[in-house]
Amino acid sequence: MTISDTMSQLWASSLQSAAVGSGTSAQLGLPNPGNSIEFRLGPEHTPVQSMRRARAFVAKVLPALLAGAPSAKAIEEATLAVLAELVDITARHRAGIDLSGRVSYDGEHVLIAVGDMDQALPAPEEEPGLFIVRRLVDDVGQYRSDDDGYATWASIPVRSRPGTPM
Repeated sequence: MTISDTMSQLWASSLQSAAVGSGTSAQLGLPNPGNSIEFRLGPEHTPVQSMRRARAFVAKVLPALLAGAPSAKAIEEATLAVLAELVDITARHRAGIDLSGRVSYDGEHVLIAVGDMDQALPAPEEEPGLFIVRRLVDDVGQYRSDDDGYATWASIPVRSRPGTPM
């Protein structure tokens, strides 16, 4: 599932029902659209607008993605909080034209990836939102992306309560 700035909001809202759809993609040999959410935002959005748009889109589809997960509501809240912080930081230190992100669920973790930053992830003392991120995730890191920037990822455990060690 991908949201772009040219996509109508009505169409975006229909993606939630598409995420719940049966295995038609598996029959076609395509990846299951029910295990990840992707978005891309253009440069015309301020960091605050980028954060709000990404959070709003993911919030619409996340319940379908986490259907049946233990503590699904708590995991949704943690996912949206971490996503908002990572998008905000990435948007303020954007390496390229577009900001992209992906939220995926494998049954044990929600993995959030947002890219690309023009620098390594700053310390939480520089970016206080990272204190929230570090409290809610079991691991966070970065890797060099193909576009010469840094993609940031965070892993939220689903089996234990968010914010507590596993």
